[in-house]
Amino acid sequence: MNQDMSIIELVRHASVVVQMIMLLLLAGSIASWTEIFRKLRALRQVRRGDDAFERSFWSGMSLNELFAAAARHAPDGGPMQRIFASGMREYQKLRERQIDDAATLLDGARRAMRASYQREMDAAEAGLSFIASVGSVSPYVGLFGTVWGVMHAFTGLGALQQVTLSTVAPGIAEALVATALGLFAAIPAVVAYNRFARDIDRISIREETFIEEFSNILQRNLGGQPMGSAPGL
Repeated sequence: MNQDMSIIELVRHASVVVQMIMLLLLAGSIASWTEIFRKLRALRQVRRGDDAFERSFWSGMSLNELFAAAARHAPDGGPMQRIFASGMREYQKLRERQIDDAATLLDGARRAMRASYQREMDAAEAGLSFIASVGSVSPYVGLFGTVWGVMHAFTGLGALQQVTLSTVAPGIAEALVATALGLFAAIPAVVAYNRFARDIDRISIREETFIEEFSNILQRNLGGQPMGSAPGL
């Protein structure tokens, strides 16, 4: 048993197919970690932007002032700010058309906010399917590499008249490296996917709650103002 059984040597002596599978798993792991860090940063920015806008929204500023600020900073703000800006923009467009019906105004603002909400959720979920794919497929790819490596090892052993542990162990170990790499790529991806899915669900609930709260504010203002005037803006 004087053979070098280090990981590097095992990879070097593996068959070409197993080496290609290992390379694929390594590339998938690197891409997965890149997407994980990008998603961590993006969701952190979403929470920070929503926190900042929510403080401004409940600070007592008028809706017109909030809308002007949201229109200026929408690209750099959070999803909640852009949802609010979409609702207010549609509301003001309807008012400019001399539409005074409260139900029409409220329905238009809500539809605009729901459309903006869907865009924001699509952006928040971007890349999530890739992480899920890495987490679910990598173990099977690694297992395929192991099976292929074991087959290759036993095919080579078939020509030997005497087989000992020292002749079997290297080939089996080379094959098992593929499974190890598959798990190395899959486990972080699965953990990250579950974490991100939970965070995105919380963000979704938060945005939907804001849509309802803002719709209630618009409804109260519409009900408390004579038709034809700007209701509480």
